[in-house]
Amino acid sequence: MYVISDLSIGGAEMMLYKLLAETDRTRFEPVVVSLMDGGTLRERIEALGIAVHTLGVSPKLPTPLDLWRLVRLKRRLRPDLVVGWMYHSCLALQLANFFSPRSAKVLWSIHYSISSLSEEKWLTALVIRACAFLSRLPDKIIFVSRDGQSKHGPLGFRTESSCVIPNGIDTAMFAPSREARASVRSELGLPGGAVLVGMVGRYHRMKDHANFLRAAARVSKTHPETHFLLAGRGVDGGNQELRLLIDELGLARRTHLLGERRDVPRLAAGLDIFSLSSRYGESFPNVIGEAMGCAVPCVVTDVGDASWIVGGAGRVVPPRDACALADAWAEVINLGEEGRAELGRAALSRVNELFPLKSVVQRYEDLYEAVLAGRTSESAAPIVRQDQKSGAVS
Repeated sequence: MYVISDLSIGGAEMMLYKLLAETDRTRFEPVVVSLMDGGTLRERIEALGIAVHTLGVSPKLPTPLDLWRLVRLKRRLRPDLVVGWMYHSCLALQLANFFSPRSAKVLWSIHYSISSLSEEKWLTALVIRACAFLSRLPDKIIFVSRDGQSKHGPLGFRTESSCVIPNGIDTAMFAPSREARASVRSELGLPGGAVLVGMVGRYHRMKDHANFLRAAARVSKTHPETHFLLAGRGVDGGNQELRLLIDELGLARRTHLLGERRDVPRLAAGLDIFSLSSRYGESFPNVIGEAMGCAVPCVVTDVGDASWIVGGAGRVVPPRDACALADAWAEVINLGEEGRAELGRAALSRVNELFPLKSVVQRYEDLYEAVLAGRTSESAAPIVRQDQKSGAVS
């Protein structure tokens, strides 16, 4: 049983969807519990034949009644293994486990990299502190990045027996496409020779869209053929903060705000450069690996495991430094079409080597079986497979 706050589209939520889509259903019978509401991904998960339960928890301040709903559902479903997907869900399921007559094995999956609680809202900071206090209780804590694992120890999390399983990239979905490049430019009304720099991510101060736009203003002065694509929840024409900054920087004619989209693979494959401008909080940004799967070179800020993901197949700059970001974009633009294609091929090769989705799913499944068998001291490095048990577990 997976417990998650909601099923809106985001990096961690999409990783859960991909894991569910690839899960071996002869070994596992997954079910999903969304604490708040169904969100955009509910129908897609249900289309996989997986039940989704929603509890209607208020995002402002959960109540004991909300916890009791989770307890009752858990008692009814009687799962063998419960996986919390991000902080709030980890805390909720750990508390619910106290009130269950038949305790399940518990795993936490942490998709965030944090070095200071001061950056967080007060309720989120409180939840993180509570998780740190209870972190000796789960059978295993999974971090999606090495950076996340190292930064949670100083916050009080028990990380000695934790493991790292990076996010997996579906290179069948995120793949190079000349057709995508042409169709995206046609949609935006751009000439074939325009250079398109883009970022996909919800509107949040962590993502630092202002940093992206200030870098765009600098590059536009020296490379007037460059256009900029921004997509994600809240990144649309109705966002007054974004529109004001775009107008202030003189970018109105070359910045395209697309909002939340379901054709992200096409958009990613249509870019010349993918960028991440985040200032903090990222752990394993899926969007970087997905762009690399499309053979698109990446210029990213040094947050979470972004530097490790990119390796030598892109450029890494300090966060909150629009000048450095703009200079790195200019460097990649100046490589020309063939130079960018070569960098893109190196990016695709790196993703295929390190982050193939099927390999990552296999590591989750092997860890689940190890925990169920009582071998909780094992890491999430590739585990020697045991004979498959008859029947499936939930």
